[in-house]
Amino acid sequence: MFTGIIEQTGTLIGLKSSGGVRRITIEAPGLAGRLREGDSLGVSGVCLTALDVNPTYFHADLAQETLDCTSLGALVPGAEVNLELPTAAGSPLGGHIVQGHVDGTGTLAALEPVIPESSPQFNKETTDWTLKVKVPEKVHPWMVHKGSVAIEGISLTIAEFDGETITIAILPLTYWRTNLHTLSPGAPVNVEADVLVKLAHAQLLAQKKPQLELTEAWLVASGF
Repeated sequence: MFTGIIEQTGTLIGLKSSGGVRRITIEAPGLAGRLREGDSLGVSGVCLTALDVNPTYFHADLAQETLDCTSLGALVPGAEVNLELPTAAGSPLGGHIVQGHVDGTGTLAALEPVIPESSPQFNKETTDWTLKVKVPEKVHPWMVHKGSVAIEGISLTIAEFDGETITIAILPLTYWRTNLHTLSPGAPVNVEADVLVKLAHAQLLAQKKPQLELTEAWLVASGF
């Protein structure tokens, strides 16, 4: 389990495909040295297994499902990825519960400074930003005003949802400490809905589902 609090970014330095699996190499000084072979970690919101670890970099294998369903399939050498180690039992839950199981790939629609760049008060290092992400239809039921969502593994809060696009306020620390500042409009981004919202939604649907009434006519029609 993760919390969506990114520890650092890493840089993709290698891609190699073999037998339907793509192996990536991530340079991550500092974090890589804390990994052991077989450890799990979050890479831009995707739970992966660390392989061939050394103090500077690690490898991870991407199955076809991961390539098809996450933003990792679009990675090219030089791309920055967000990295987070699993949350240890008893640690503070700084963000929200993030499983590393991506629900779908959204599209970055806009990432703009709150203060226009033309303004004398504009300071790229300290301004807040507004992030807009067009999310896939299958996650729409879980996009809740003031609810949590993980974008590229980052724990964020939904400020607005217009039925297609979520709007999120981004602090300068988040903008610069994650891979958000490297992304451009049109870039694919991983979206994971809050698991608690998904559970609540499932329970609500179950309550609304009509109960099956066992009648003689139904039993006969069903071959009993």
